[in-house]
Amino acid sequence: MFLGHLAIGLAAKRVAPRTSLGVLLGASELIDVLFPAFVLAGWEQVRVVPGDNPFLSAEFHYPLSHSLALTGVWAVAAALVYWLLSRYGRGTVVVGLAVLSHWLLDLVSHRPDMPVYPGNSPMLGLGLWYSVPGTITVELLMLAAGVWLYTRVSQPLDRFGRYGLWSFIALMVVLYLSMVFGPPAPDSGAFAWVGISFGLFFLYAAWFDRHREVARKRWLKPGDTPA
Repeated sequence: MFLGHLAIGLAAKRVAPRTSLGVLLGASELIDVLFPAFVLAGWEQVRVVPGDNPFLSAEFHYPLSHSLALTGVWAVAAALVYWLLSRYGRGTVVVGLAVLSHWLLDLVSHRPDMPVYPGNSPMLGLGLWYSVPGTITVELLMLAAGVWLYTRVSQPLDRFGRYGLWSFIALMVVLYLSMVFGPPAPDSGAFAWVGISFGLFFLYAAWFDRHREVARKRWLKPGDTPA
């Protein structure tokens, strides 16, 4: 899943309005950023296996980044770092939950390749990826809901705040469709570098998010005064 994770980050702004959208998106995609870094380090593996279903064109071995047990560790670590930097309690909880949400969404979408813990673990996965139309429909609906919640919470301060958001959404959809209908990555190294490069888009999201403001009367609660 890809757009679904972004939807979680966008929707999380409703709960933690002081937290940068870049942080929320980064949290929702954290383990997918760790995984390619671990592949390049030789700690985890991905094998590109072209097939009829574009969502099943790779085999993953990712006990450090994607096991449930260590996802919990990454969630606590991300929340702790955010707390030390922001001292924003609600945002800290939301960042941790956003990291955990990634494993749950992957559980729904992946075939049974999601480990519960490193080592000789059971492998879980409900296999939404076996249906290309079903996967695309679910992801687009989730993204639409996330964008709707984000735009209900925040209002643009200028043209960049408005068009930066929509250019980001359009780019993410185009990249998603190119991944689905385009050729698979030629090898594991290319796969890993593409995954790491997505971190740049979260910096862009943080940038345009600074050009938007929370609709204070409707959404801000005590303690949510923007830092």
